[in-house]
Amino acid sequence: MRSEVRELLTEQLKDAHSAEKQALRCMQKALRQASAEALRDGIRLHIDQTQVQIERIEQAMETMSVRPGRKVCEAMRGLVEEAQHDIEEEDEKGPILDLVIVAGMQRIEHYEIAAYGTNVALAEALGEKEVADLLAETLEEEKQTDLKLTEVTQKAIMPAALAGEEEEGSSGRGGGRSGGRRKAA
Repeated sequence: MRSEVRELLTEQLKDAHSAEKQALRCMQKALRQASAEALRDGIRLHIDQTQVQIERIEQAMETMSVRPGRKVCEAMRGLVEEAQHDIEEEDEKGPILDLVIVAGMQRIEHYEIAAYGTNVALAEALGEKEVADLLAETLEEEKQTDLKLTEVTQKAIMPAALAGEEEEGSSGRGGGRSGGRRKAA
């Protein structure tokens, strides 16, 4: 059974490697679309962190004599595709697009938190302390990024979005948004 748990961890590491690379590309695209400076700063910081996180995964894989291979994290692929689709649906830059960006990024962060939590537990169970420590450091960064996204949303983006709605309402346009937003199902 131990060898099966080890194999599971090695597959999870390959998956995490793919996931981080996909998330990195997604963040780079989101950075070009974000308007709020606090969001842009947060994305820049997380891009830098993600590059280090990729190096950490590679270090963990090297410790376990594992190569990344060509594995593609299908869950991250879906999350990234959804985030990019939602961003493309919003037809203008501003606080609403920033909210869309945050929503996609937080879905990605929550997936990463779940994956790293599992990976840390697997590494600890196998006695792979160095691997567990590397992954735990990334897990903590992902949790902090999620909290920062919530804070930026509450303090900067949501007030701007709601203020924009009030301005639209007072300008005689009825307060509704027109444009490319998709309707809820």
